[in-house]
Amino acid sequence: MAWLRLLFLIFLARPLARFLTGADVVRREKLPTKGPAIVVANHNSHIDTLLMLALFSPQALMRVRPAAAADYFLADPVVGWFSRNIIGIVPVERGKAGQGVDVLAPAREALARGDILLIFPEGTRGAAGEDLAPLKSGVARLVAAAPETPVIPVWIQGAGRVLAKGEHVPVPLTCCALVGDPIRWGGDRTAFMAELKAALEALKAEAPPLRWADAKDV
Repeated sequence: MAWLRLLFLIFLARPLARFLTGADVVRREKLPTKGPAIVVANHNSHIDTLLMLALFSPQALMRVRPAAAADYFLADPVVGWFSRNIIGIVPVERGKAGQGVDVLAPAREALARGDILLIFPEGTRGAAGEDLAPLKSGVARLVAAAPETPVIPVWIQGAGRVLAKGEHVPVPLTCCALVGDPIRWGGDRTAFMAELKAALEALKAEAPPLRWADAKDV
């Protein structure tokens, strides 16, 4: 199954992501080439996952595992099979949080295997705008249990215009991904989340103006 996933990602997903987004990347060299590592990005579109998978080298790509909502991606058997085996998602049972279920267990197991975990800490897709929603602290809990794991922030600029939440037909427009310096666990969850949010906001401030943007978005 691994070979099928690699073929799909390299020969279909990557060209499609580049066609739809342009996949302009700033500081690609800061992306991890091996795990365990966590890559954290803002989330405005289903295109985000496709775009992120297109950024990694073929050697690293097979270790990249997007964390995804189990209630959304595993609800349909066919979509669930594709999500697990081809996209390679790590399912998160977000609806069972607070019910005594360790919803982060699959993510911890992925890190223990040496995978590169892709997390969108806003928890769900935001509006088509570029505002950052409040971050959920699951990433801090993961890195607290594996403090040697680097957390690399990425700001995705413009994907919400390519395929906004609620839309079904993507519109090719140039996007940009900016990669920041790794963040290390310092022992305090609140301080870690504040540092992560500040890093994402700094990358957002650095992002180039959107092409074809409405005047109100500039």
